[in-house]
Amino acid sequence: MYEQSESYLMRTSFNIPDAVVEEFDHVWQDEGLDNRSRAVREAMQEYIETHSRLEDLGEDVIALVAFDYRHHEVIGELHGVQHDYQDVILNTSHTHQGEWCLESLFCQGAGERVRELTYRLRDFDGVNRVKMMVIRDN
Repeated sequence: MYEQSESYLMRTSFNIPDAVVEEFDHVWQDEGLDNRSRAVREAMQEYIETHSRLEDLGEDVIALVAFDYRHHEVIGELHGVQHDYQDVILNTSHTHQGEWCLESLFCQGAGERVRELTYRLRDFDGVNRVKMMVIRDN
């Protein structure tokens, strides 16, 4: 974790869809945070912590990788990725939610392979979110 210091604060800008910003603003305000900058800092810290956990996975993990995507945009490529990682994917579950598909991959194997799979899934523009939950890490 980094140490916050006033001398290291920087102004920056991001291109974020209005709907995402509006929803983000509602969430941080409902949580009682002081301002958007504080909420963004907390979100960035959480992202860093999550990424660090991915980098520290052990040799034998059990994990659930869940993601949502627009079926027609990426289904062929996603199937290819899943075939590339069949050494760690034990089973999959798929459901339709309107134009979006929800998929979960139950994985067991080398942490490095599960991490690579998670990163590969994030590479697709048609994939909205990818979340990994580590169930066991030996």
